Amino acid sequence: MPLSKTPGLPTKTTAAMSDQAIEAIASALRTLEAEASGVTALATALQSDLGPAFVAAADLILKARGRLIITGLGKSGHIGRKIAATFASTGTPAFFVHAAEASHGDLGMITPDDVIMALSWSGEQPEMKNLITYAKRFRIGVVAITSEATSTLAEAADVALTLPKAREACPHNLAPTTSSLMMLAMGDALAIALLEGRGFTSVDFSVLHPGGKLGAMLKYTRDLMHSGDAVPLKPLGTKMSDALVEMSSKGFGCVGITDGNGHVVGIVTDGDLRRHMRADLMTVSVDEVMTRNPKTISRDLLAGEALEILNSSKITALLVTDARKPVGIVHLHDLLRAGVA
Repeated sequence: MPLSKTPGLPTKTTAAMSDQAIEAIASALRTLEAEASGVTALATALQSDLGPAFVAAADLILKARGRLIITGLGKSGHIGRKIAATFASTGTPAFFVHAAEASHGDLGMITPDDVIMALSWSGEQPEMKNLITYAKRFRIGVVAITSEATSTLAEAADVALTLPKAREACPHNLAPTTSSLMMLAMGDALAIALLEGRGFTSVDFSVLHPGGKLGAMLKYTRDLMHSGDAVPLKPLGTKMSDALVEMSSKGFGCVGITDGNGHVVGIVTDGDLRRHMRADLMTVSVDEVMTRNPKTISRDLLAGEALEILNSSKITALLVTDARKPVGIVHLHDLLRAGVA
């Protein structure tokens, strides 16, 4: 394929690539374009005919006294597992039941207080029949996510989310690709709508995500800060020689400066020392060297937010204050050790 006919690839890039590599990237771009068009079509549908059904589905799930049971087969089943995990982690109790296994005892996992969300692009999998019959028998609400409005599944459901037809990214229009992504996007949209509807906060999120990097980011500054005598502090009027001793002994590369009321009014950092380097530096007071009104944070700030402030401000430590009085200090290394970064 001539370089000039490869869409989306600049000439400088293609010049250094083999024909095989160029074809691979061109294929990837076609896939992404096809899948993006599917999500775009879904967004358009939500603004018209699909909108009322989406609201009805969210309302049915929100009012359920039990859990959200998500089911599917094949690729829809794999997508369903991920959607169930997203719901469960954002405040909507949910789990996945395989549609085929349901007929062999797993129906006992579903109660009349639950709501079933069934995923099927065609809406005609025979394995869904027993599950639908069970739902009707015990008056369990059913939300269908399908592309066929007249399918068995859609007609049996209390709410049918009929997704717009879209071509698969597969060149044969066979392998579930665009359709799977559209189902996933619909599931995510419902999960986030319910998260916001429930008023699910970052505090609630931290309760469900105590492990890993995400759990570390959801810790609070108070969990990671140094306090008491470990905080480097000196009052206004202190000689720089004494402030430097405090900086060196505490090991944070800075010293907070307080006024007569104990409020933080400044900070002296390694950068301040370099900017004011002169022969009499050790004899002048901190008032002449310090950076006034330094950035401080609350002890109730999430660790992830503290990391963002450190990175955006290009600093390595933050004083923690309560009503402008210093109560601690948190260093970038503390966040690294906790697994936040």
